[in-house]
Amino acid sequence: VLSGDDAHDLFTRTFNPAFLQQQARMSQQSERRAQASQMLKQVAQKFNNPRLATLAYQVKLDAFTRVKKAIDDMIAELLKEKEDEIKHKDFCTGEFNTNQLQTERKEREKEDLTAKIEDLEGTIKELTEAIEGLKAEIAEMQVQLKRAGEDREKQNKEFQMTVADQRETQKLLQSALKVLQDFYGKQGAPA
Repeated sequence: VLSGDDAHDLFTRTFNPAFLQQQARMSQQSERRAQASQMLKQVAQKFNNPRLATLAYQVKLDAFTRVKKAIDDMIAELLKEKEDEIKHKDFCTGEFNTNQLQTERKEREKEDLTAKIEDLEGTIKELTEAIEGLKAEIAEMQVQLKRAGEDREKQNKEFQMTVADQRETQKLLQSALKVLQDFYGKQGAPA
């Protein structure tokens, strides 16, 4: 029945091949749009990004021109964010390096000061020991000085006693001499 000339003519009049091509193109675009929408939806769910989810629905509903513009806008925004993040990362890296250099410098300074403190503590210990030794020597010398003073006082008393004894002895001897001179002086005069 379909192979007859009448059927063929009727089929040709009612069937438009250009319409079929147009419809095929439209169904290809719809299929691509559906695939793009599905892919954007999956990425939006995976990264939990509401902007991508909105874009997925726009792809499904809108023509590709608005979607392309939205994608271009998002790409431009992402590039700006990337540039800002790179600047921020460079700033952070610079600050980190500066901080690390300052930390190393302060660590060296701390080590130097710690060594200096230990050296000064050693010097203080040595000087304290020297002072204690000198104080002990001073105390010993004061004891010796006191003893020497006592010994001198004792020797002075002995000396004074000896001098007094010698003066008494001189007086006694002079008295004896006077008595002897008086006695012998009289005997020697008459003769």
